[in-house]
Amino acid sequence: MPERNPILITGAAGEIGGVSRTMVDMLLGQGHPVRAFVRQDDQRAHSLRQAGAEVFVGDLLTIADVSAALKGVRRIYFSMSLSPYYTDAVSLMAAAARAQGDIEVFVNISEYEQSFMTFDKMTAPEEERRAWLGGLVANWSPQQRAHWIAEQVLDWSGLPTVNIRGAMFVENPLMTWLALEPLSRGELRLPFGDHPLAPIAGHDVAELCVKILLDPAPHLSKSYDLNGPELKDMHGFAEDYTAVLGRPVTYVPEDVETWNETYVDTALAAFPHTAEHLKTLTRLMGGGGYRGATDQLETLLGRPPKTVRWALENHPRIQKPASALRGGHVSRQHPGETRGGDRVNRRAGL
Repeated sequence: MPERNPILITGAAGEIGGVSRTMVDMLLGQGHPVRAFVRQDDQRAHSLRQAGAEVFVGDLLTIADVSAALKGVRRIYFSMSLSPYYTDAVSLMAAAARAQGDIEVFVNISEYEQSFMTFDKMTAPEEERRAWLGGLVANWSPQQRAHWIAEQVLDWSGLPTVNIRGAMFVENPLMTWLALEPLSRGELRLPFGDHPLAPIAGHDVAELCVKILLDPAPHLSKSYDLNGPELKDMHGFAEDYTAVLGRPVTYVPEDVETWNETYVDTALAAFPHTAEHLKTLTRLMGGGGYRGATDQLETLLGRPPKTVRWALENHPRIQKPASALRGGHVSRQHPGETRGGDRVNRRAGL
């Protein structure tokens, strides 16, 4: 039976192919009403209306807007672009949800690092932290700290919460637009050494979140640590880029700090909060801080997760630059675009 109350999806103005927008399309396709929370009434909002969603225009940092958006809602998916005010937005949504009092589930997009950058690990002596995190990182990035605090706030709130801790998305700028210029020369230049990673496809995260929203009872008060299905090093991923781009691609390892200075600092000079987060991620991955993989995603979906190659072949944000690369032309995307098609200043999701 379709859910009769509208399901609130924040961050819904992301591009087609982004997690929130994919969720909107999935829910509408199954006959469930959706209230899409957007910051501006623009072409993206118009597209959501055309798809059949109810569009709510507001600010996640304004409690009156948040409270109004929740009227008649029982199930919430919370996502927001990377922002110094992320914890504020989660707290306001939690406060409004508590005040309303009839919320059935609050699905919170968190991050994989919360599974190993735990309170105990992050309060250990600095030497121990550096050893645990690969010798390159001693503290959370501001965004990682915000996610940790957000999880605590939701726990204290008593709301029926589910935390989705996804590993690095295939759609992350580290593997997409920051990599485009070297890819045009047949090089995948990244600072990850030979450490294996298991990136996750945004489509799978969207599908899982929809599944939880429609049947929340088995998932309440749980946190899921999710990886993609392939744990391999960048030489293996270079083979995926070769297949998708139709030209040979070779992995060229880079020094972490040199890469951060060349790519992150240059591209994200106007977005220091996002830059610090990405640099912490590269240091973690380049130092071996991402360890192993779980099979939680396959268990939860009931099918094998999508591969990196599938995500590169099917994600709209990847296909445009892929087509350009095949044609010999490369243009960088806006540095405000991040994981899953969300924009930095919309606040939700690297």
